[in-house]
Amino acid sequence: MGMFSFLTGSKSDEVQEALPPTAPPEPAAAPAVAVAEVPSTPPTPPAAPASQTPFTAPSAWTSSGMSTPRPESAHDQLVVGPLDPEQTAALQAPIIERIKTVFDPEIPVDIYELGLIYDIIVDANRNVLVNMTLTSPACPSAQQLPVEVRNKVKMIPEVNDAKVEIVWEPAWGKERMSEAAKLTLGFF
Repeated sequence: MGMFSFLTGSKSDEVQEALPPTAPPEPAAAPAVAVAEVPSTPPTPPAAPASQTPFTAPSAWTSSGMSTPRPESAHDQLVVGPLDPEQTAALQAPIIERIKTVFDPEIPVDIYELGLIYDIIVDANRNVLVNMTLTSPACPSAQQLPVEVRNKVKMIPEVNDAKVEIVWEPAWGKERMSEAAKLTLGFF
């Protein structure tokens, strides 16, 4: 007798065998109103149409779907050339201005003042590479922040394309924060 034996009907058979025999119920008095005779077996429900199929799990739910690396996007293939000092000098201020509009959702300070931006490289084609870090490897915003930085930098009309790379060396620490960020967070 299994936990789900009620699905097969075997449990009810076993329960019937386990119950002591009882006397059949006495017939009730005939009603004064005529009643239509009810069939003894319930009607069977109509079969489901062939178009209704049982649930099938998406291929992404398979173990191979979870372990297969995602395909590279154009962003992953972007190659930023060597640093162009003139382009970097011209675009660094607007890039920093845009990056200062990105906030870590858990901290009321923008990511530039937090010291998460390590390097901004602009090549001759005005492709931008932003090297940044996160406050910790387990940062819950690890997926959101780099995408937001990339999108904000790409919004600058002079920028051709942008790429954000997460780096872990050197590790981020409170000493990387600006004085304004430390004051806002009460570290003084």
